[in-house]
Amino acid sequence: MGRPAVFLDRDGTIIGEVDYLRRRQDVRLLPHAAAAIRRLNQAGLPVVVTTNQSGIARGMLTEKDLEDIHDVLRHRLAARGAHLDAIHFCPHHPDAGRRPYRRRCRCRKPAPGMLIQAAKDLDLDLDRSYAVGDSDRDLLAGRKVGCRTVLVQTGYGRKTQAEATGPLPADHIARNLSEAVDWILQERRRRR
Repeated sequence: MGRPAVFLDRDGTIIGEVDYLRRRQDVRLLPHAAAAIRRLNQAGLPVVVTTNQSGIARGMLTEKDLEDIHDVLRHRLAARGAHLDAIHFCPHHPDAGRRPYRRRCRCRKPAPGMLIQAAKDLDLDLDRSYAVGDSDRDLLAGRKVGCRTVLVQTGYGRKTQAEATGPLPADHIARNLSEAVDWILQERRRRR
């Protein structure tokens, strides 16, 4: 049996929402995000980012550009004593962009492919893990593989909550990543 982990969406959860983030200089950590990730690190929970990046399919940035953006993210987190165990991204879009990225895939959230791959790579137990994000896509991807889910009200979170036509696939709703981590750590203590 693998370890439990926390899967985090990137935009609107860890960093500020920028429509198709393309430039490294536009990476802005949300308040308390680094401290929240550091708390997960200290609790021994692997932290994995899973992020849809259809800007690659649309020709707005390259995989190298995305790698540069993720290097900035890692550096800024490290400067605050936090780290990510992995970053998984989906460069695809089913209807827009250019080949080979224009295709239906199993990794674009709400599909759970990125979480499944991370679980294989890092020996993670998805049933004991958590998925945190600001959209129903993030939560659905987690739900499909048995994760507990948390909607954050940062990024598109409030809009996701306001526009829901039925129950959200969230086990908890938090104002931000810091409050999501509070809930996750309390939930882990309750489940022991």
